[in-house]
Amino acid sequence: MTTDNEKLFTLPKRRSKLWWQVPFLIFLVIGTFYIVRQQRSTPFQKGQGFVFGTIYNVTYQYDKNLREEIEEELKRLDFVFSMFNDSSMVTKVNRGENPTLDETFVEVYDIATTVNRETEGAFDITVGPLVNAWGFGFKNEVMPGKAQVDSLLALVGMQKLTLDREKLRLTKSDERVTLDFSAIAKGYGSDCIASVLRKHGIENFMVEIGGEIVTAGVSPSRVPWRIGVTKPQEDSLQVNQELQTILNITDKAMATSGNYRNFYYKGGRKYAHTIDPATGYPVQHSILSATVVADQCAMADAYSTAFMVMGMERTMKVLKAHPELMAYLIYTDEKGEYAVWHSEGLKTAE
Repeated sequence: MTTDNEKLFTLPKRRSKLWWQVPFLIFLVIGTFYIVRQQRSTPFQKGQGFVFGTIYNVTYQYDKNLREEIEEELKRLDFVFSMFNDSSMVTKVNRGENPTLDETFVEVYDIATTVNRETEGAFDITVGPLVNAWGFGFKNEVMPGKAQVDSLLALVGMQKLTLDREKLRLTKSDERVTLDFSAIAKGYGSDCIASVLRKHGIENFMVEIGGEIVTAGVSPSRVPWRIGVTKPQEDSLQVNQELQTILNITDKAMATSGNYRNFYYKGGRKYAHTIDPATGYPVQHSILSATVVADQCAMADAYSTAFMVMGMERTMKVLKAHPELMAYLIYTDEKGEYAVWHSEGLKTAE
C-alpha cells in the first residue's frame, strides 16, 4: 500500500522527468521543421537523353545533378540488351558467339521466363523474327505467307533456350533462334535508374524510358505523380496525344502497350505490331491498350505486352491469379465502342 507521504515524495521525481523531456520535444519539433524546410528548398533536377533507340526522361529532387551517373548506368544496360549495338551481349548471343553472361542478363532473362510461364507463352523474347517478317523492326517490305510464318514459328519459343547458371552460358536448341528484350528492357532500365536514385537517398523522383515509368514520393508540385494514359486513336505518326485518363502513381511502376499507334495497312487490311507467339500472326482481339501497374517496371512492361496478346478473357484470369498487379484496359465492346476496365485499387486523377 502507498501512503500519502510516499505520494508526496515521488511527485517531484515525476515532474523532474517530465521537464527533462520538454527540451527533447522542442528539439524534435525544430529538427522536423528544418528537415521539411530543407526538403522543400531542395531543387528538382531534370535530365533527358537516348537509350535503346528511344528517349528517357528523369526528374528527381536532389542538390546535385546525377546525369553522369545515370548515363553510365544506361550505357551499361545498352551493352547488355540493345539490338542497335553490335557489341551488346544480346547481339553476340544472336550471332551464336556464346558469350559469358552477366548477372543483369540473367536477372532479366529470369523475369522474362517467369512472365512467359504465367501467361502461357504470350510473352516471349524469341518472337522477334516474326515481328520483323510482318513489317516491323527492320521493315520487311514483303508480306509473309503461311509457309514463311510456319518456318519462323519453328524458331519461336522460350523452351528452345537453356541457361547454364554455373557457366553463365545460354544454349539454343537451334542456332537460328534469336532473342529480343525490347518488350522488357525499357522497364528494367527504369528500375535500374530508380535504384541509382534511391542509393543517394532520393525519395521524390520519376523515371521514364520510352513510356515505361517508375515513380516515388511526390512531384515538383508536391502532389502524387500524375501519369497520363493516351486515348487509343489510329495515329501511327503519334501526332495526337489526347489522354484517356490520368492515374495517380506513387511508389509504383507503370507500363503501357497498345496496337493503335504501331500498325500499317496493306491490301485494305490493318496489321498490328503485336504478334501472337502461338500463331505467328498479328493479334486480332478487342484490347486496344493495356496499362499495368506493378512494383517492378520490368514486370509491368512484360505483362502489358502479354495482355495485348492474350485478350480480355485470358488477361482477367492472369490478373485474378496475380493480385500484386493492377491494370487499366481500353478495349472495344460488342457494339464496337471504346470501353474501359480497371483494377479496383487503381486511382484515377479525373
